[in-house]
Amino acid sequence: MKLNFMRWVDYWVGIPICLLFSLFTAIKRGLGFGKIDERFKPGKLLFIELSEMGSTVLAYGAMQRAKELFQAELHFLIFDENKESVELLGIIPDENLHTIRSKSFIHFFFDTFGMVFKMRRQRFDAVIDLELFSRFTSILCFLSGARANVGYYKYHMEGLYRGTFQTHKVMYNPYYHMTQNFMSLISALEEVPTNQPMVKKHIRREDIARAKVEPREDGRETVLRKLREQFEIKDNHKLVLLNAGAGNFLAIRKWPLENFIAFSRQALEMPDTVIAVVGVPADHEEGEIIREKLKTERFINFAGETDNLRELVELFHLSVALVTNDSGPAHFASLTDIRVITLFGPETPSLYGPVGEQSFPMYSNYACSPCVSAYNHRKTKCGDNKCLQAITPESVFEQVRPVLE
Repeated sequence: MKLNFMRWVDYWVGIPICLLFSLFTAIKRGLGFGKIDERFKPGKLLFIELSEMGSTVLAYGAMQRAKELFQAELHFLIFDENKESVELLGIIPDENLHTIRSKSFIHFFFDTFGMVFKMRRQRFDAVIDLELFSRFTSILCFLSGARANVGYYKYHMEGLYRGTFQTHKVMYNPYYHMTQNFMSLISALEEVPTNQPMVKKHIRREDIARAKVEPREDGRETVLRKLREQFEIKDNHKLVLLNAGAGNFLAIRKWPLENFIAFSRQALEMPDTVIAVVGVPADHEEGEIIREKLKTERFINFAGETDNLRELVELFHLSVALVTNDSGPAHFASLTDIRVITLFGPETPSLYGPVGEQSFPMYSNYACSPCVSAYNHRKTKCGDNKCLQAITPESVFEQVRPVLE
């Protein structure tokens, strides 16, 4: 489905439904039903994060904390095309991973309808809404029938109206990294729900668990075989990856293609460097443009060549550096030891920077940035991302140079 259509439905359909559910909840609470005290310990939790694949990596620490704190049975709900991002983490059992198809409105409607009944049959103790201000996920949380409904609430701050029926209303903090914001949802379950606003404690970023994915020999051989169809990779070669795409929804996050080309020329001056472009099949054409400009045999257009997310991670294990726009691959690369240089502009690394030890975000810190956020449904007026254009190929090369020398 188109992003603008999803925004339209979320606004015109979501607001009336959220208002109706809020009125119902107010009456129910007024009659003394549904109260939660400090003795509540959820044993069965459902996390909901539908559309952001990279956010599943950032939510790993929160899921791990819930598992340790409550010895809880964890479930996860996500769009079907994004489910690999959860499977990769290895924290949610396959039978506990639930999906909704979103390729067409018909699939979306019937899968959502069926999911409501499935959630109610599961009898979850608590549902955790990882989406920031989506009304659709807020409605799903209400319909799940879970005793505890944990989600972000704007209080007197900016943000989108998504009802008042949450039992644990957590304040979204735009000055916290998203790993901390996600952790606050779990911390809310440790507090009395009457605390306003939640959560009343400091969450240390360095205490949050990070996911790691180990390489597999069979996966390594598969990726090497595919690479060698274009160039004979040897042990002395240092593979540098470029992710010039930024997904279908936010093209404003793309660093200019000519900058990727200029950076590649500098990197190829190092004798053992090999450049490879990664991405979805739609990025293959841009990879061919880069090939034509570089005119070198030490180039591989690998966009669309990985069959699944696991193969992409194996490619990260084989490589020394990734230069990427702000998008999902930056977060999946942080699951390995590859050096990750992420180019930020319309969004800020203070919120969405990858969490790996070898992650190096680059950000020009313009006065107009970030211009897309949770508060505006990631919709921007900008048509000229000078904040990204200001990041020079030379400065990016200096971040990659240490692993090439």
